[in-house]
Amino acid sequence: MALQANTAAPRLAISGWAVSSPYGLGRKGFTEGLRSGLRAVAPVDAATWPVPYPEAGLIPGFDVRAVLGRKGTRSMDRVTGIAATTVGMLLDEYGTRLAADPERTGLVLGTSGSVQSIMDFTRDALTGDKPYLVDPARFPNTVMNCPAGASAIRHTLKGPNVTVSGGATTALLALQYASRLLRGGHGTALLAGAAEEFSVQRARLERVADHDGAEPQPLGEGAALFLLEEASAAREGGRPVLASVLGSRFRAFQDKGRAGAALERCVADVLADADAAPGDVELIVPGNPPGLLGKQEESALDGLTGNRLPVRSLVGDAGAASAAFQLAAALAEAESEPSLVDRLALITAADRDGTVGALLLRLA
Repeated sequence: MALQANTAAPRLAISGWAVSSPYGLGRKGFTEGLRSGLRAVAPVDAATWPVPYPEAGLIPGFDVRAVLGRKGTRSMDRVTGIAATTVGMLLDEYGTRLAADPERTGLVLGTSGSVQSIMDFTRDALTGDKPYLVDPARFPNTVMNCPAGASAIRHTLKGPNVTVSGGATTALLALQYASRLLRGGHGTALLAGAAEEFSVQRARLERVADHDGAEPQPLGEGAALFLLEEASAAREGGRPVLASVLGSRFRAFQDKGRAGAALERCVADVLADADAAPGDVELIVPGNPPGLLGKQEESALDGLTGNRLPVRSLVGDAGAASAAFQLAAALAEAESEPSLVDRLALITAADRDGTVGALLLRLA
C-alpha cells in the first residue's frame, strides 16, 4: 500500500503583539488597565473635540508628529499615525531578525479608513477657490489602504500588503486573511491586526447610526497588531509562541434576530475543527455590542462556561479595532495568569451590518 503524503497545514502561531489603546502606547498599560478593571474612557475636551459624546476612549496625548517625528508625517492623518506607531512598536521588540528578509514579511491591516479625512478633502474640493485648490498630499488619506501602505513604507515591509474592512469583525478577518497568505507560501511572517481613529465626523455618524434603540456607547480608538508565523519559524527566530491559531469561522445574517444562530454555528464549527468541546474553552472575550445584537451574541455563548473578559466597557467602542483589542486582551490575560497555559480562548464579534465571527486560540 502506498503511503499518503502528510498534507496537514503547518501550525500558525502568534509570536508577538503590540497595542496602542486608551491606556496608552504599549502592552504594559493595556495589561495593567484590564487586569485592574480600570475604565479608560474619560470626559472629552469639547473645545478640541466638538462631538455629541461626553466621553471617549482616546489614546492619551497622542499626536502623530510628536510620536513619529516630523519626517514623513506632514500630511499623515490620525488612523495612519496610530497604525504606523503600533507597527513600529511590534517590530522594535520582535522584528530584529525579520529585517533580514523584508520581502517575506508583510502586513494585513484591518481598518474602516478615515471618515474625517474623506469628509475634509471633499469639503475642501467643494468650497476651495477654483480650480478646486486641495492639498494633493492629503488625497492618499481618503483611500482605505493608506494606513497599511504608509506603515509598510515607513517600516520597510516589502511582503504582501493587504487592507481588510468588516466592522466589528475586522481584526478576525485580518487574522484569517494573513493565515491564508502564510499557508499559501506568500510570506514567512505577517503582521495582522486592526486600527481605528477617534474623530469628529466618526462621532457624528455613530451618534445617528442604528443601535437598536440602545444608547450609543462611548467611542474608543487605537490599534493592536500581532506577529503571525509558523510556530517552528518563531522558535528558530528566538521568538516566543504566545498562542496557536486553531481556526476561525464567519457567517452572514440579514435579520439581527438571527445573528445569535449564525454566531452559534461559527462557534460550533470552529470547535469541531479543533476537535474541542464547549467545556474546553477556558477564556471567552465577546464583543458585547449594544442592543439586540449584544443579546444575540450572549445567547450564542450560553452553552460555554469559560470565564468572560470584558473589553468594550473599559475602552469604548473601538470600531474596526474592537476585535483586535479583544485578542490583545486574551494574550494579556494569558501573560498574567499561568493557569491559562495550554487552554483554549475564544474571541467573538458581531457587526450590525450583518457579519459574525469566532476565533479559537490555544494559549501558550
